[in-house]
Amino acid sequence: MGTVVTVDIRGSGRTDQLVEDVFGWFRAVDDRFSAWKPESEVSRYARGELRDPQLSTDLQEVLVTCEQVRLLSRGAFDIRHHRPDGRPDPTGLVKGWSVDRAVTMLEAAGLTDFSVNAGGDAVVRGHPEPGRRWRVGIQHPAIRDRLAGVVSGTDFAVATSGTYERGEHILDPLAAAPPAGLVSMTVIGPCLGLADAYATAAFVMGATQGLGWLDGIADYSGCAITDDEQLVWTPGFDRYLET
Repeated sequence: MGTVVTVDIRGSGRTDQLVEDVFGWFRAVDDRFSAWKPESEVSRYARGELRDPQLSTDLQEVLVTCEQVRLLSRGAFDIRHHRPDGRPDPTGLVKGWSVDRAVTMLEAAGLTDFSVNAGGDAVVRGHPEPGRRWRVGIQHPAIRDRLAGVVSGTDFAVATSGTYERGEHILDPLAAAPPAGLVSMTVIGPCLGLADAYATAAFVMGATQGLGWLDGIADYSGCAITDDEQLVWTPGFDRYLET
């Protein structure tokens, strides 16, 4: 996964085995989907050793979703141009997708109040305590131990794409260069896999075009931090953003 994953379950009941199952799932995802592990399914697919009919159901699902986002974003999100070597790399979606699957596991076990956070990208359900809302911070672009903002709510997914964590690792597929004008793009919606991919696409598009694009997608909204550290967001983001 390349990041820290935290599962926070509220309420009573024995959940030790369930949490172990969830982390077992994340370990399996890392083994199968890592583009940096030579023998992973994704790496073998990228080298042409596996053809589409030979792929697992999970990887086929991820690739189909990636293609749908590519078409929706008119190429701003494209797994074929994510890496400098040009090999397909679905990590811009798969981390959020794997968290969504973990959330399904927790809900299937009857849990209603919990959060799953993978490197700052999170899904929350229910309440941390009766009458309270979950709060998720948006990293300040220049000061490591500060937040640029906080979003809160009871049932949502939030993902951020930007340069301050890993540098200029996001490439504009059309320009074959890092995009300019933004340091981060945060997207909120019901599905973390899509929020993750949409955040990458909107970041590539830039503040005006990216936020305008997000505003046209039902149930998703976004907030950008510009190079001069200004926050701008879509109208739908207001109900989550604490000011």
